[in-house]
Amino acid sequence: MPATVIVGLQFGDEGKGKITDYLASQADMVVRSQGGANAGHTVVIDGDRFSLHQVPSGVFRGAQCVIANGVVLDAIALVQELDALVERGVDVTRLAVSDRAHLVLPYHPALDGGMEDAEGGRKIGTTRRGIGPAYADKMARLGVRVCDLVSPGGPRRRLAEVLGSKNRELQSYGLAPIDPDAIADALAAAGERLRPHVTDTSCLVNDALDAGRNVLFEGAQGTFLDVDLGTYPYVTSSHPIAGGVTVGVGVGPTRIDRVLGVMKAYTSRVGEGPFPGELSGSDADRIREAGQEYGTTTGRPRRVGWLDLVMLRYAARINGLTGVAVNALDVLSGMAKVPVTVAYRIRGERVTDFPAATEDLFEAEPELEWLDGWEAPERVRTPADVPAAMRRYLDRIERATGAPVVAVAAGRDRSDVVELP
Repeated sequence: MPATVIVGLQFGDEGKGKITDYLASQADMVVRSQGGANAGHTVVIDGDRFSLHQVPSGVFRGAQCVIANGVVLDAIALVQELDALVERGVDVTRLAVSDRAHLVLPYHPALDGGMEDAEGGRKIGTTRRGIGPAYADKMARLGVRVCDLVSPGGPRRRLAEVLGSKNRELQSYGLAPIDPDAIADALAAAGERLRPHVTDTSCLVNDALDAGRNVLFEGAQGTFLDVDLGTYPYVTSSHPIAGGVTVGVGVGPTRIDRVLGVMKAYTSRVGEGPFPGELSGSDADRIREAGQEYGTTTGRPRRVGWLDLVMLRYAARINGLTGVAVNALDVLSGMAKVPVTVAYRIRGERVTDFPAATEDLFEAEPELEWLDGWEAPERVRTPADVPAAMRRYLDRIERATGAPVVAVAAGRDRSDVVELP
């Protein structure tokens, strides 16, 4: 397995964690390139459910796991996540954390919530984990990094430089200021716990690639939450696309050998923003319950809709896909006909390319194509188990993306992943 980027092709929650965990059995290293504790990857192992927020999914396979410079790291939450994994018998000793990663600090979630509340009806629907404010501070050169966290004096000096302006900002939203001593002490304790894991991860990853090791780059969220190319402004604050990996990890684009896009057999979204073809009523309830569509991080019910080929064509183009993995095929089992969106009608005009304008997306009405449904067998374990109608559904996805479907899953467990020839 060469150097492979795993990227979500929809609004996140596509099952990237499961696919990463499956492929990690062949990998030497799994690298997280962006996002923060707002992301949630779920891995089910023999019925036992694990929820990860910052640790890469390869931790269950013994691969070396890397949290790279593009991640905004909640150090206190990471310590809690590591301790919870250790309690369940998971080895976390091979985790590496970039010394250049920026920190999510206690004032960032507070500001996240304050800004959301101030927006009222125009809120973005963030997870309120402080990810956006942390990335904003990074770009404004007000960030505190992991190297500050583990420096001889700890983060006190850097906090002293930025906390005055942050407290004024908190007070502008009617929020209590942060006690610098309390935050410094909590961060110093987290820094001591994480110190053995902190290193120059760009060097670490490039050395692994130079040595011919198999490396997986694991993305968080999905293509349509990209800050530049997603449904702006209803997006995350980083680049969850294949191109974001090079900056988020510190590797050149020539180091990437393949890009595997992960998707569900239908579409889901958490939070606010446009969603052409969003379902309501009994169809939505059926998909939500069959697919257990509730956010890993927030627990919020996800919005759901049929598969959108307009979105997939766009995602395939900007990510440069070499293959596709399709999850949750079992959720659509038992339907006589399964619709897919092939175009939008926007103010009477037929549109086949994904629009940039949010106003257009809010007005878009899906044009549907109906495909034969299938009855999924109790377990899909080999390519021969894939029903003919399901195979035709996959063929339709291949025509839309221009990339082969190389893996499918009709279940939530890691053992439900089947590679296709």
